[in-house]
Amino acid sequence: MIDCSDLTALMDDGPLAAWSEKLPAQLELCFSQRRHGDYDKWMKCIQALPEILADNVELDRDTVRARSKPPLSAETLGLLETGLKQLHPWRKGPYDIHGVKIDTEWRSDLKWRRLEGEIGTLKERTVLDVGCGNGYHCWRIAGAGAALVIGIDPTQLFLAQFLAIKHFLGNRWPVHLLPLGIEDVPGELHAFDSVFSMGVLYHRRSPIDHLLELRGCLRRGGELVLETLVIEGAAGSVLLPSGRYAKMRNVWFIPSPETLVGWIRRCGFHDVRIIDVSVTTTEEQRATEWMRFESLADYLDPSDSLKTIEGYPAPRRAIFSAISA
Repeated sequence: MIDCSDLTALMDDGPLAAWSEKLPAQLELCFSQRRHGDYDKWMKCIQALPEILADNVELDRDTVRARSKPPLSAETLGLLETGLKQLHPWRKGPYDIHGVKIDTEWRSDLKWRRLEGEIGTLKERTVLDVGCGNGYHCWRIAGAGAALVIGIDPTQLFLAQFLAIKHFLGNRWPVHLLPLGIEDVPGELHAFDSVFSMGVLYHRRSPIDHLLELRGCLRRGGELVLETLVIEGAAGSVLLPSGRYAKMRNVWFIPSPETLVGWIRRCGFHDVRIIDVSVTTTEEQRATEWMRFESLADYLDPSDSLKTIEGYPAPRRAIFSAISA
């Protein structure tokens, strides 16, 4: 169980109050019935991390960083790195914690660069990050001046990684991560100024329902920032893999950018914009010492990098912005 009292206190007054009332019971259910078998081990690992005061924290650069003065000894650095590596695999980042560089599978900073400057301001905004992983983009959103950032992701390892990072960054930042899914957010809450959904849509059996859920989280005039897999093609083009896609079991609908624009509009958004379309490269997603399992290079056809190992078009991702009506 995690202590959410600080968060519920912030949520009690205003449009988030309806969720605040349900949140303690949701978390109790999560940890009583859906606790991961390694969760207690991860919590012991976090409790064993050294207490190191961060003299400087950077949330507005590619690498989320905590620094101390003077620098840590080689022995302390070794203990710190060993402790953080017990939370392997690290998917999203990068982070630099007192000189320990967490080289994550995804260079999530590259995705942030594509949308930064293309979306509305995040200053003083209340923001929800759906499927946030370990919270890298939550920290970047806070670095852009958000008043409150709530990340949700049901993977409890990602929660443990977030708590480890927060242990070193400190509690003064308005960033919280809940081990919940979007189905746990009360319907038609209409409480957030901005909602991010990065790399979630193609995992949903009903992309239309997901878009409607995202709209239900946003206040009128709030901004949706959506990133997902896409294919090349005209309006109406959609790929529905017959089995796995890039070795992933849970990939459902991969639309063309113009198809997705139509879906977003149909779900009650306007001013829909395609911010970026990029082919995913092995510079952006790769195996590292912090994520030693298979990665993008293993998912592609070894004789044709333009195709997945199953013969589908290789991963291409697009970022969209839209305003809730």
